[in-house]
Amino acid sequence: MIQIKGLTKAYGGRRALDGLDLTLGAGVTGLLGPNGAGKTTLLRCLATTLAPSGGSIDAFGLDPADPVQRTSLRRRLGYLPQDPGFYPHFTAFDLVDYVAILKEMTDRERRHAEVRRVLAEVDLTGQAKTKVRKLSGGMRQRLALAQALLGEPDLLILDEPTVGLDPEQRMMFRALVSRLGESRTVVLSTHQTEDVAALCERVIVMRDGRPVFDGTPGELAGVAAGRVWLSDEAPAASRVFWRTADGRYRTLGDRPPSGDVAAPGVEDGYLMLLGEEEAA
Repeated sequence: MIQIKGLTKAYGGRRALDGLDLTLGAGVTGLLGPNGAGKTTLLRCLATTLAPSGGSIDAFGLDPADPVQRTSLRRRLGYLPQDPGFYPHFTAFDLVDYVAILKEMTDRERRHAEVRRVLAEVDLTGQAKTKVRKLSGGMRQRLALAQALLGEPDLLILDEPTVGLDPEQRMMFRALVSRLGESRTVVLSTHQTEDVAALCERVIVMRDGRPVFDGTPGELAGVAAGRVWLSDEAPAASRVFWRTADGRYRTLGDRPPSGDVAAPGVEDGYLMLLGEEEAA
């Protein structure tokens, strides 16, 4: 269990986190929110790479504000940052092996077995000897995920993990993360509402450094219940609509002339929620 109480992070006069209170348990929790909502700042605080300005984090009974406990926590977490750094002249194997050494895996034989395991998890066994600079963007993203999986961490923190992945790779990622979430805490930040709908038991929508929604994907979709419409003509009075593949217009908000109600999705609820927050 992870307890976050009154967490704040200020950059000058701007608060990226504004008195955040959260409890995180086993399972997959998705973070949604516009750019600047505080998602990455929260993940960096959880990953102990950024010290908060105020408040506290208790992760598995460990306080990351204490240097000794912070080191213990780092042994139990895996982190995929939004912009992972790569050494382009390393091979894929060498890069993950280097991270494993930093994570204090000192037994060479066991460490190499673990490196091979995580590369297999992300389907990069065939690219183990390929230099990082020759990997595609999707392969590099999977390599970043592999290093986060080292040591089977109790807390897995993923910031925009599906960027650059093709549909097949995204399906593989969902299968892997859903399995990991059965026995550990997984927190992922994404702009892909379809990933949240497919993966997460819980979704938190953030805005201006605080949560404005905390519930299931179905409950988030329900925010737009009765406010999603299909019509044959473009609704001139609405600013949120688009033409669908079958030639009809999908409108979010007030009912257009001769519109038919449609079932809402997670993206509809998310957009409706942010629109209401902006109006408020």
